[in-house]
Amino acid sequence: MRHIVKWLTGTVILAASSQALANADAPVYQKPPKEILELVDVKLAPYTLIDDARENMVLLSRDPYKSIDELSIKELRLAGLRIDPKTNIGSRVTYFNDIEIQKVGKKQKSAVKGLPDKPRLANFVWSPNQKYIAMTHTTSVGVELWLLDVAKSKARQLTQGTLNANMGNPIDWMQDNASLLVKMIPSDRKALINAEAAVPVGPTISVSDGKKAQNRTYQDLLKNKNDEFNFEQLARSELKLVSLKGKIKSWSKASMFGGVSVSPNGKYVLVSQYQRPFSYLVPYRRFPMTSKVYTKKGKVVEEIVSVPLIEDLPKGFMSVREGRRGISWRNDKPDTLYFMEALDEGDAANEVAHRDQLSELVAPFNGQPKPLMKSINRLYQVMWGDDDNALAIDYWWNTRNTKTYWFNPSNVEVEPVVLNDRSYQDAYSDPGNVVTRRNKYGRSVMAMDEGKVYLLGDGYSDKGQFPFLDKLTLANNKTERLYQSTYTDRIEDLRDFDPQSQQLLVRIESSEQYPNYYFRTLGEADLQQLTAFDNPFKALKNVHKEVINYQRDDGLDLTGTLYLPTDYQAGKRYPMILWAYPREYKDKSSAAQNTQNPNEFTYPYWGSPIYWVRKGYVVLDDAAFPIVGEGDEEPNDSFRTQLVANAKAAIDTLNERGLIDPERVAVGGHSYGAFMVANLLSHSDLFAAGIARSGAYNRTLTPFGFQSEERSYWEAPEVYYTMSPFMHADKMKTPLLLVHGEADNNSGTYPLQSERYFNALKGLGATARLVMLPKESHGYRAKESIMHLLWEQDQWLEKYVKNKPEKK
Repeated sequence: MRHIVKWLTGTVILAASSQALANADAPVYQKPPKEILELVDVKLAPYTLIDDARENMVLLSRDPYKSIDELSIKELRLAGLRIDPKTNIGSRVTYFNDIEIQKVGKKQKSAVKGLPDKPRLANFVWSPNQKYIAMTHTTSVGVELWLLDVAKSKARQLTQGTLNANMGNPIDWMQDNASLLVKMIPSDRKALINAEAAVPVGPTISVSDGKKAQNRTYQDLLKNKNDEFNFEQLARSELKLVSLKGKIKSWSKASMFGGVSVSPNGKYVLVSQYQRPFSYLVPYRRFPMTSKVYTKKGKVVEEIVSVPLIEDLPKGFMSVREGRRGISWRNDKPDTLYFMEALDEGDAANEVAHRDQLSELVAPFNGQPKPLMKSINRLYQVMWGDDDNALAIDYWWNTRNTKTYWFNPSNVEVEPVVLNDRSYQDAYSDPGNVVTRRNKYGRSVMAMDEGKVYLLGDGYSDKGQFPFLDKLTLANNKTERLYQSTYTDRIEDLRDFDPQSQQLLVRIESSEQYPNYYFRTLGEADLQQLTAFDNPFKALKNVHKEVINYQRDDGLDLTGTLYLPTDYQAGKRYPMILWAYPREYKDKSSAAQNTQNPNEFTYPYWGSPIYWVRKGYVVLDDAAFPIVGEGDEEPNDSFRTQLVANAKAAIDTLNERGLIDPERVAVGGHSYGAFMVANLLSHSDLFAAGIARSGAYNRTLTPFGFQSEERSYWEAPEVYYTMSPFMHADKMKTPLLLVHGEADNNSGTYPLQSERYFNALKGLGATARLVMLPKESHGYRAKESIMHLLWEQDQWLEKYVKNKPEKK
């Protein structure tokens, strides 16, 4: 039997030989103390959808947690997917369980009539005219298609539980607003193979043909022929046309359909289909794939691209496959496709003047593509406005550079203009995001006003955060500021802008005020309140919160969000929890910027350390842990040194303020933050204890790169060795709590990482505790798991930090 909890405190608890005795002695889920518990088991405010006409708000409610029973359903892990084979939907989908409709400007909410009993709703899709929302409801045996009539606040079922949502959202609206194209389980699906019970017919064989295939450590990959068979059966769908009256017509024969996208004018449908051969090295998105255009009645018009199996991309984060990629419809045209193509053979190592080319292909899609513009970096986003105006954004990871181009899609003789050229890590220079509107096709395009567009920005600066609305004239790249928030005691998040009504949709919050939505009309002082969500965390209402600024020993400016205990008394020193996540930068100026705001609502969630302000701890959350490598130096070349310097600066600052006892400081982190924790405990004596959740500790198990490290182990073995806590387990002298989900699916953070690291610590006599959470992935979902996690962390902190034993 495998125990949920493993101890190391000087003695080893042995598993009982009897299964019955083992079950009797097995650890059970615990709950944290009352001070923490009452902040966990709360009802959250609903998720809010507002239609573009600003007439209706759709309020979606859900339970913030799953149950361990829900996580324990049988799932198949195939080609990067996790599937419930009984219901044919992702096994870890988050469901909403209630819907209400509220008219904009009204306080009354109306419950949606006709919802199924115990709703499990997902995959919400507005109709093009936004009169309806299509959605799925998952029963115990399948996925049903449902329709919400927003004006009538009424829902009804359209199909039985025959939808196939294994490959993602199975719903696409046709342009007529009267029918939907839906993926359904094919009539010829064969019974799945029980891989655990199946007798092998031969070995599993992988072959290297001399080509380099340097892939990240993906999880949930196919492993054998049985997996291949099961994946194909679960991925195959038939496309059906479903009317709003529930009438079903066949549209296409069964295939492994991926993306399905209807053209803006509704005449064509772009469909991607996956094919064999499969791979044991990469997830399904890199399997062979074709993209074809069909008529709206399901007849093939033209094949747009055929992509082979991609196991061997050139080295580097910025390398891509050759050929057409990112194929999509132009939202401003009735039936025009656009796509990107690499001009450097997809190889980031090749030196070229332009990396990518953007082209378009008009119906009937059998002519030559029309080149529209070339980019210096790798293209990743295009925004369409009208015949003469479009924007494209590129980026280059190695330099952290991004550029925004204006170009004229109707006249390629007009040279594209670079509107901004900046580091994407430079928050202070961020020009903001372009405001969009819904056009006659029901598609999002840039909101244009005689060659001008609108930008909504976060407004970070060295003086604080002041979100803004700008109007940008594309022809001369000049901006006019139309509005800037002046709040210093709250955050006014600008969500959308309607040029016709001159109305901003804003969300306002403070550290004590739960976020709510408002309309702000330019030139008017009064706000129109749209929602009135109550604060479910009143126990934290009076907690002192501030963003502190301090410096590292090399002069680099750092920040963190400081919380004082609820029982704080001036002059008293408290134990401290430092929580952080390292981030890599290529320049010190970006690394030193402050993007934290003390007016952000104090929102505890399962992974937060904020709970412990109620247990008498000072908490420094989201402490800045920049790792900087300028010029030819990579950040990881001095990773450990910078980690320790970041931690020491934070502790010294709060010690000098007389807030903490420097001998009673804990450090915690999740994922790469857990990796940080293990390194800090191994290479400094700053902490009394550590909490490391779902981390990776041996970098030789991620040999082809990790996080922001693109060099392989064989290129930089000293970096991999120096950064791996496993290699330095003999230096661990500080109590460490390790937590990991047994079903972690994150690249690189195999559960094995924590198990082997714990075994090393145990063998070397360190004080450690390993908690493996059954059924949990990289983030934890079940209420039982989260309650137990908080209990484990509380017990660890009380024993090794607040009541730290005297040194012997």
